[in-house]
Amino acid sequence: MPSDEKGEEQEPMALSGNENIVIIGGGPIGMTLALDLAYRGVSSTIIEKTDGRIETPKLGLISVRTMEIFRRLGISNYVKDTKFKRDYGLSMVYCTSIATHFLGKIPYPSLEDEPSYPGSPETKWRCSQIFLNPMLEERVEACPQIDYQRMTQFERFEDDGDEVIVHVRNVENNITSKLRTPYLIGCDGAGSRVRKQLEIEMLGEGALDHSVAIFFRSAALASEQKMGEAERYFFVDDKGWWGNISAMDGYELWRLTVSGADGKSESVVENAASWVRRALGSDDLSFELISALPWRRSQLTASEFSKGRVFLAGDSAHTMSPTGGLGMNTGMGDVNNLAWKLTACVQGWGGENLLNSYSIERRPIADRNASVSTQNFNQLKSVVDCTGILDETPEGEGVRQKIGTKITEATKTEWETMGVHLGYRYEASPILAADGTDEPYDDHRYYVQTARPGHRAPHAWLGGGPANGLSTLDLFGPGFVLLRLGKFPQSCDTFERTARKRNIPLRVIDLDRADLLELYEAPLVLVRPDGHVAWRGQTVPEDAEQLWDTVTGA
Repeated sequence: MPSDEKGEEQEPMALSGNENIVIIGGGPIGMTLALDLAYRGVSSTIIEKTDGRIETPKLGLISVRTMEIFRRLGISNYVKDTKFKRDYGLSMVYCTSIATHFLGKIPYPSLEDEPSYPGSPETKWRCSQIFLNPMLEERVEACPQIDYQRMTQFERFEDDGDEVIVHVRNVENNITSKLRTPYLIGCDGAGSRVRKQLEIEMLGEGALDHSVAIFFRSAALASEQKMGEAERYFFVDDKGWWGNISAMDGYELWRLTVSGADGKSESVVENAASWVRRALGSDDLSFELISALPWRRSQLTASEFSKGRVFLAGDSAHTMSPTGGLGMNTGMGDVNNLAWKLTACVQGWGGENLLNSYSIERRPIADRNASVSTQNFNQLKSVVDCTGILDETPEGEGVRQKIGTKITEATKTEWETMGVHLGYRYEASPILAADGTDEPYDDHRYYVQTARPGHRAPHAWLGGGPANGLSTLDLFGPGFVLLRLGKFPQSCDTFERTARKRNIPLRVIDLDRADLLELYEAPLVLVRPDGHVAWRGQTVPEDAEQLWDTVTGA
């Protein structure tokens, strides 16, 4: 029944089915979670308060691990088909402005020249949110297991211990309704209403910096300037770094970030065109202003990622500086971890402690990645005494050479973070069977594959190498996978029968290859549905029930 003008419910609306998971927030994290649940046979409803349009893009980098997740969902090629100029150079350039003084450069290739990485079947990709969101929306709308409700505001929820009742309101006609769900997931961003109702505290630094994102169009910047092609142009004046321009499509769309706008964000927004002109450094480069959005840079992690039947993912659970491109990609790791656990509990094979492991596993990773992001931000700000950098004198040129060398060295680690993206692991998780091996050093720059429990299962090409296109990672996803490597002589029938008895999805895959046995360091490896190793051993586990109890949270 329609509500009155204040939006108060006159009587309950029809409730959704109790197997349907409700997701608050239709951004990349919420939509990917819905797609991952559908991949596993679970239906969901997305509640999105806007019409879904993105006015100012907030992300650009799709990490190699996120591309692996998209690969499992069958959408990595759709991401690669989104708009970004394939042969556009993706170097990092440091300068006083586009038209004035060059300071330094960290060279990186274009997308089409990006070398393959031996530890993954995928590479990182450039895809702004203005392209990623519509691509995901198209996949979501084509999926019969997903109900995407735009222009619908989440109001509140009630968790009675057996289910969650979610109250929502259509913002166009003010009609209110209720949804019944076994689990509610808050993917509603840094200002999450779900988190606030849970009264979960955010811990960390709430204001590292105030910035303004200015979105503009300029075909001239892609061609008619002397700094050359770059994914990002960093601007330095006599007080140090003050902002940067990022390429959104490699053709004509750009985002200028003005940092240090503390107390003057409103002025920067009002005078956005003059800030773009300052970055360009010339009246000869034409541009068209599209939008300007103030935002706060922070390093915050929720004290817990769930309460009862309500969970947080993405920015609702953690915020971090965008330096390094870890924010959205960390949220995708949340989705990868949470979707299979929700599925297991909805389908009845997940134990009562399985969902408790979500916060235990993901919260340390959010803390780790947020810390790395802040470190990147501080390195960018570390070059502060730039007196004379704008002087048109031999002394000024000397300052520019000195500062260029210093700032490129200080920030190099921001772009070389394979260890951050692929090397995270779930230490002290209650749903892993540790094998007693020592934890390897968590190197943020470099990544060495390992099948130690808690780590991402290693990649290797199957059936003839890259030309065949099949990776070990393609074997993982719908359920558990038991890899039998080399010429393993023992039968695993008891282990398989135990899984069938408990309705646990399991595939046993034989790979008689010595190189895989060496890579995984054990002939038997049990891989979870999120692609992380749950257990490995030299012989079949003596107590199959106990191992399944552990890895399913029973």
